[in-house]
Amino acid sequence: MTGWIAIATLAAFLLLLGAGQIDNAAVLAGVLPARFSDPDLLAGLAAVPFWLTPLTCTLIHGGWLHIGFNMLMLLFCGQQVEHVLGRWLTLLLYAVGAYAAALAQWAIDPGSTNPMVGASGAISAIIGTYALLYSQQKVRAIGPISANIVRILWLAAGWIAIQLMVGLVTSGGQGGLGVIAFAAHIGGFVAGLLLTRPLLRLRFRNPPQPLR
Repeated sequence: MTGWIAIATLAAFLLLLGAGQIDNAAVLAGVLPARFSDPDLLAGLAAVPFWLTPLTCTLIHGGWLHIGFNMLMLLFCGQQVEHVLGRWLTLLLYAVGAYAAALAQWAIDPGSTNPMVGASGAISAIIGTYALLYSQQKVRAIGPISANIVRILWLAAGWIAIQLMVGLVTSGGQGGLGVIAFAAHIGGFVAGLLLTRPLLRLRFRNPPQPLR
């Protein structure tokens, strides 16, 4: 499944690049936070329904570096996650991560008309699950907070710190957070952390019976 997602994403990028339609696609099929509050914002244009844009935006990338880095992370982490969760739960994680990323981006700037594109929000959910599944750090419970929750909180805090630092660097230290959709990355990553245990339970709800 991870491979098919990568192939579909690359094919969409090549088609848009060849047609010179990346900018138009970003507006018509990217996530515009303002559309969540005003679905008729692009009325009269051949725009993708606003509720579907969290998925369609994952097929749009601004350039080779953008898609190259995203696909590298998807293939590296996604294949390991898929090995544990299976293909369909991995696809579900990716899709939910895309919506969580869009929701997070909307939450910090609901009136923005700047389109958000790229698969990094959805991939961040895959990375969150990967980090939780393969983390070797030993943690202990803190009072009533279980060790699993402590691990989730540490990973989330680390990812948020990284995103904030990246945002400050890309903004040139001018007080903004740059053009990187850092909130989307955080939203997707946190979604991956929170979904890992439920998806594992769903995946292994009927464990194989031992042979007798």
